Amino acid sequence: MGKNVLVFGLISGFISVAWFLGMIFLGEECIGMENGMLYGYLIMLLAFSMIVVAVKNYRDKHLGGFISFGKAFKMGLFISLVASSVYVLVWLCYYYGTDSNFIEQYSAYMIEELRKSGESQAVIDQQIKEMADFSKMYENPFFNAMVTYMEILPVGLLVSLITALVMMKRKPKNSESVG
Repeated sequence: MGKNVLVFGLISGFISVAWFLGMIFLGEECIGMENGMLYGYLIMLLAFSMIVVAVKNYRDKHLGGFISFGKAFKMGLFISLVASSVYVLVWLCYYYGTDSNFIEQYSAYMIEELRKSGESQAVIDQQIKEMADFSKMYENPFFNAMVTYMEILPVGLLVSLITALVMMKRKPKNSESVG
């Protein structure tokens, strides 16, 4: 199971960062902040589809067509952790290794959206303060990594849960009784 987890976890991780790297090279303006999140999560779902492939492959080739919910979920969990770690490491290298102004762009976008929605100046001022506090915390690599894990890992856990439910297949009980 370990080899499958590593191989499919790395494939899933590379798919998830391909989107991110593509946006860096193409320019984030081509999609915009409002659509970036939607496309990002769609790519994460595509990346985590490798969990389905991995569990089915392992079940059929190594377990004679049968797998328990627990084993399938565990496999999906580990693939999610590998893929999420690839995603987080690439993000941290980008964020701290370049002149990224992501947090400033994100803050400006959120505040502009509030202004467009017609919120009061008091609400906007409160959001500006909260974004400034968040920006300061985001400079801490540990906090940055945790926020980034919370972006991708729940998607992998959800796909793992659904995969385990769909792929589990128990061995039939022996119908012959002694007696």
